[in-house]
Amino acid sequence: MNNPAALPRLVIAMSGGVDSSAAAWLLRQAGHELVGLFMRNGVHVEEHEAPKKACCSVSDARDARMIAAQLGIPFQSVDLKDEFKTIIQYFLREYSRGRTPNPCAVCNRDLKFDRLIRFARELGLEGVATGHYARIERVDGRVELHRGLDETKDQSYQLFCVKEENLARTWLPLGGMRKSEVRRVAQAAGLRTAAKKDSQEICFVPSNDYRNLLKQESVALHPGELVDTGGRVLGTHAGTEHFTIGQRRGHGVSAGEPLYVVALEPQSGRVVLGSREECEQREMLVEDLNWIGYELGTNAELRCAVQHRYRGEAAAASVVRLSDSSARVCFDEPQLALTPGQGAAFYLGTRLVGGGWIERASRS
Repeated sequence: MNNPAALPRLVIAMSGGVDSSAAAWLLRQAGHELVGLFMRNGVHVEEHEAPKKACCSVSDARDARMIAAQLGIPFQSVDLKDEFKTIIQYFLREYSRGRTPNPCAVCNRDLKFDRLIRFARELGLEGVATGHYARIERVDGRVELHRGLDETKDQSYQLFCVKEENLARTWLPLGGMRKSEVRRVAQAAGLRTAAKKDSQEICFVPSNDYRNLLKQESVALHPGELVDTGGRVLGTHAGTEHFTIGQRRGHGVSAGEPLYVVALEPQSGRVVLGSREECEQREMLVEDLNWIGYELGTNAELRCAVQHRYRGEAAAASVVRLSDSSARVCFDEPQLALTPGQGAAFYLGTRLVGGGWIERASRS
């Protein structure tokens, strides 16, 4: 084990899953002083629902606590329901505006890599660690963020909006590993979470259907007509909030070719359907830019690959910075479903150099 005095002392975010458990074990083996932390989001999940939800259940908290005990590290369960309530309100507000929210990216920006870093400081610790599959490299006093080695698990896209100064206080021990290797490490260490299933759902939507949350929170819906791109009425719907750009199924309209949701208009209540080609666009305006270990001057152009959805593939594009906070992105080839409310992440090879939030898109 390394000299503990030479290593930063960290808060390790523990969700009760195999990834955060293995990350804690690896850091502990390396000699880091750790404090385990479980984030409570205020959403009550019955024990029998735990296998089909995301995280933060009673069983997850118990697993996190028991892993911390096995590793011999202090453990705290922190009530962040007020902070999560803010994220939930953002989530609902975006759907009401005809946009598709990205709550995981917002949680990373505001909680995991901001609130937890401030919590670490309160405890006299140097930073935070998580089980994210992404890599952080420290070069000439700055940080570079790279894709995780395991392309099937890479989570760097969801970090596009995290401040560089916070990433400088972040440790991601799983970034250079494949998921299969992480499970082998957890099994060899005798961690109770070694075979635990991965979480996929949004943590505050245990049913995995956000429409249930809309109903639960009494969100005012915008019902109206389903129309084609020429304005012809194809049917009706119960609310624009039930749709996302690029959606192909679930709109209830049969046609000779697949129909996609091309546009959402909450004010008029219209949901516009069209062909795949009509759902393809080439340009988008990106707001609230965030740069990570990189600078791009106003009116300067960056040739890079841009990823515009989680699990989507990055595509060749030109990024022109218009102001401190905005940029125009023009793809070399049309892209399906450029969706307002989602993130745009700018990559140079494996390196994520910046990104922002998609404000609007166009075909030209």
